[in-house]
Amino acid sequence: MGDTGTYDARTIRPSALRGAADGGRRAPAGRRAKPRWYLPAVLGADAAVTAASVALVLDRAGQPHPLGTAAVATATWIAVRAFRRRYRTGELGESRGALPVLHDWLILVAVLAVLAVATARTPEPYPALVALLPGLVGAVVCQRRLHRHLTAARRAAEAVDRVLVVGGPGALESAVQRLASRTDHPYAVVGTVLAGSGGALPGDGALPGGTAGAEWLGPELDGRVAGYRLVNAARRHRAELVLLAPGGCLTGDRLRELCWALHDAGLEVALTPGLVETSVKRLTASSVAGLTVLRVEPPLGDGAQAALKSAVDRCGAALGLLLLAPLLFLLALLIRLDSPGPALYRQRRVGRDQETFTMWKFRSMVPDADSRKGDLAPRNESDGLMFKMRRDPRVTRVGRFLRRTSLDELPQLFNVLRGDMSLVGPRPPLPEEVAEYDATALRRLRVKPGMTGLWQVSGRSDLSWDETVQLDLHYVDNWSFSSDLDVMSRTLRAVVDGRGAY
Repeated sequence: MGDTGTYDARTIRPSALRGAADGGRRAPAGRRAKPRWYLPAVLGADAAVTAASVALVLDRAGQPHPLGTAAVATATWIAVRAFRRRYRTGELGESRGALPVLHDWLILVAVLAVLAVATARTPEPYPALVALLPGLVGAVVCQRRLHRHLTAARRAAEAVDRVLVVGGPGALESAVQRLASRTDHPYAVVGTVLAGSGGALPGDGALPGGTAGAEWLGPELDGRVAGYRLVNAARRHRAELVLLAPGGCLTGDRLRELCWALHDAGLEVALTPGLVETSVKRLTASSVAGLTVLRVEPPLGDGAQAALKSAVDRCGAALGLLLLAPLLFLLALLIRLDSPGPALYRQRRVGRDQETFTMWKFRSMVPDADSRKGDLAPRNESDGLMFKMRRDPRVTRVGRFLRRTSLDELPQLFNVLRGDMSLVGPRPPLPEEVAEYDATALRRLRVKPGMTGLWQVSGRSDLSWDETVQLDLHYVDNWSFSSDLDVMSRTLRAVVDGRGAY
C-alpha cells in the first residue's frame, strides 16, 4: 500500500499517519474527535434560552406558575430534541438548515398543548407562543455557529473520519478526486486499495493528488483472503471507515464477502453508487430479487411545491416593492446625482427554457459601459464565459456601494412580479454567454433565473466558472421549496459580508 500524498483540499499528511511513532503530530481521529464542548453547548443553549424566555414572558403576561411552566417546557424541549437524535455526536454541527429545528419546535408546541389540556392548565395561546419562540431562534443560531466551527475544523483535517477508499480503475480515481476537491464533508482519505485484474494505474500510475501506486486486490483472490488483506490495509492506515466504489471485480458476492470481513473486524463500511450531486431526498432504497436498488426520483418541476414557489415569488415581490418604495426612490436619486444617465439599466437576459427577457437593475456603471467592454476584455479575471473584473473602471462611486450591498439587484423585483424571474434560482446569463454553452451548462436554464441563489451565498464573483455551473446544476436537479427557504435565509449574511461582490 503506497503512502497517501497531499490532496488538493484535504489530506492526512504522511507525518500524521506515523503519529507519535516518529514524533509527528497526532493523526486526527474520526467523529469521536469532535470538540467535547459541542454537546454541553447545545444542551446549555436549548435549556437556558427556553427556560429564561418562558419564565420571563409568562411572568410579564401575568400567567400562572411561570417557573413551573418554564421547567416543563425546558424538559419537553430537550426530550423532543433528544428523541429526534439532535444530541448524537454524529449529528452535532453537521446541519445548518433551519427546517429540522422548526419541525422539532412544532412537535414541542403540540406536546405542550396536549399537556396543557390534560392538566387543565391552559395558558393563553399568544403569550405561550411568544415565550417559546426564543427557544427556536436560539437553537437555529447555535446550530449554525456549531456548523461554521466544524467546517473550519475540517478544513484543517480535524474532526473527520479516516477513510480507506477501495475501488476499481476509474471508480477509485473518481471517488478520491471528489473527496479531495471539497472540505465540507467528514471524509479524509488516508489510503487506497485498487481492485482489478492487475497491471498499472492509468496515466503515470498515480491517483489524483499524488497518491502513488496502491495495493492490488485482484479477482483471483479467495473472498476470505481478499477480506483479510483489506482488513489489514485498513488497520495499517488506522482507517475508521472503508468506502467501497463498486466496479470491475467489486460486484455482487465479492462486495458481500468484503462487507462480512470488514464488519467482523469492527470497521464501518460505506458504498458509493457513483451518483454525483444527487440529493438523498431523491433516493429510495429497495430490494429486488436480492439486488439492492436505488430509485432516483426526477427533479421537482410541477406540483404543489412549484405552485407554492410561484405564489411566494409573486407575493414576496409585490410586498418587497411596496415596503422598499422609499429606498428605491432614494437610490435612484443618488444614482442620478452621482453621474449622468438614467437610474435604471436594462439588459437582455436568457431565462427558463432559453426564453429572453429584459432584466432591470440600478445602473452601477457609466452610461457607455457596454461599448467599453471590448476594450477591457484582456483584463477579464473570469476563467469561463462570464466577464469579471475586481476593479472595473466603468463602475461609478455609488455603483461600488450598490454592488457591495447588492442593492443594484432590487429592481429585479419587477421581473419576479412579471414572472420572468424567481426570488431564488441560477444567475440569469447573457445571450452571448448562452451561445457558448455546452449541453451540461444549458441545463441551468431548466428553471427560472433568480435574484439570489447558491452562487450568491457561496462566494458570488469569487467562484470559478466550473464552480458556478456545478452549484446551478445542483440547484436545478435537487430543488425543493425548503431549499429555497434555506438559500433566502443565508442571503442576508452573504449580503452583509459582501464577499465576492464586485
